[in-house]
Amino acid sequence: MNALRIIDQNNDYVIVNKPVGMTVQRDDGHPGVLAETAELLGLEILYPVHRLDRVTSGLLLMAKTTAANRQLSMAFAEHQVQKYYLALSDRKPKKKQGWVKGDMEKARRGAWRLLNSHKNPAVTQFFSHSLAPGCRAFLLRPRTGKTHQLRVALKSLGAPILGDTLYSGSAADRTYLHAYGLEFIWRGEHRVYRCCPQHGEAFAQPALLQQLDTNWAVPSELPWP
Repeated sequence: MNALRIIDQNNDYVIVNKPVGMTVQRDDGHPGVLAETAELLGLEILYPVHRLDRVTSGLLLMAKTTAANRQLSMAFAEHQVQKYYLALSDRKPKKKQGWVKGDMEKARRGAWRLLNSHKNPAVTQFFSHSLAPGCRAFLLRPRTGKTHQLRVALKSLGAPILGDTLYSGSAADRTYLHAYGLEFIWRGEHRVYRCCPQHGEAFAQPALLQQLDTNWAVPSELPWP
């Protein structure tokens, strides 16, 4: 497992690169990201502003104070925080870019499934790019924050995430989903964070790194569908 790494911090919050396989909260007696980061910083407590699945690596924002927690949590709830994710699949999607939208309900074995209804839908925008035969990269922008939203979205496109066996993805050395970018306004300043994945052989492909350096370098400026 790769190590937890602090990306940035100030008096209000800290952002880390969460390792794949690590939970946010304490799990089965093992300290989660909150506890480990607090220990690294010499703090008694950190507040979880949002969550990442155990199988997802990448940028995780935590508040240092109750006041910052309230403000940041409200910003997430009101969709004022832009989130961008990277994913890989070894299957061709039904469409190369666009939207995935629909209600979600619990299925078996802890999984979720997408419905055709739109009462309180999960909404995801995406672009994709072929890296090599049998390998396609996805840049995902969730507009809502539903459990397993991105994993369900890619399965619904016929391109489950590589390594995400819960959603019919091919077996791999990890689940290839990474929280790549965060953007939000804090104390009047536009804060932009991006972090490339550090773990996973398929994420190390030069074709992906080139795509991130060129076409996907500034996700907020892309013509999102």
